[in-house]
Amino acid sequence: MSRTVLKESRSQQTLQSYLDALLQDAVIGLAESVSADEFQAAVLEEQQRDTQRVVALRPVTPPEPEAVAVPVIVEAQPLLELPPELPAKAPPVPVEPVAILESQGQAPGGPPAILSRQPEWGEEPFECLLFDVAGLTLAVPLVSLGSIYPLAGQELTPLFGQPAWFLGILPSQAGNLKVLDTARWVMAERYRDDFRDGLQYVISVQGYEWGLAVHQVSRSIRLDPKEVKWRTQRTQRPWLAGTVIDHMCALVDVTALAELIASGATRHLKGVPS
Repeated sequence: MSRTVLKESRSQQTLQSYLDALLQDAVIGLAESVSADEFQAAVLEEQQRDTQRVVALRPVTPPEPEAVAVPVIVEAQPLLELPPELPAKAPPVPVEPVAILESQGQAPGGPPAILSRQPEWGEEPFECLLFDVAGLTLAVPLVSLGSIYPLAGQELTPLFGQPAWFLGILPSQAGNLKVLDTARWVMAERYRDDFRDGLQYVISVQGYEWGLAVHQVSRSIRLDPKEVKWRTQRTQRPWLAGTVIDHMCALVDVTALAELIASGATRHLKGVPS
């Protein structure tokens, strides 16, 4: 019995040795048939497959969405509102005279007037223009006057820093005319602001850039020096040369008035602001 078991055991060992020898020969043959480079390449390829399998098995994390720039709508703030540009104002149209005053004789000028007697233009018969200022009739020698311009409806250009008797600038064909408030000169003591209302004309003065604002122009008359009550002293109202009794009017010496304006002596007149 023991011999039989021993024989079987030896037979199995012999068979196992035979199989091992065959397997070893197969491995050696495979190694000899495959070069080292091919073997290494195969190993690398197998490693890559293994890596792909691992990657495929890992959970895929979705990429985070890229930040998209959202346009921010800002409410437009109103810009500084500028006043509408006004059209350029057209230059004033020169006023045409309604009458040109002509008289024989020399225009005022030359030496200062002698205030203790009648002026030179009053030594002989002379022509005068009669006009009204706030109800008072004045007479001015035509030799001292230039033209009569309409004032009603005209816009005078004011100048800064001028005295109260200065009404403004009136553009005329002869140039810019400085308009004087005549009532402030002849009625300084009882002057009222409403005397400016209803002024109709401006009478320009020869040799000067100013004119007299009046309410009405009456007519021209011829006077004899004997018809005038001449003033012998003109310490007050030096512009008043005398009075004409027959026509109940005051005779104005324009040269003396111009000298007052030029010298700035108006500030010393009672009731006449400078």
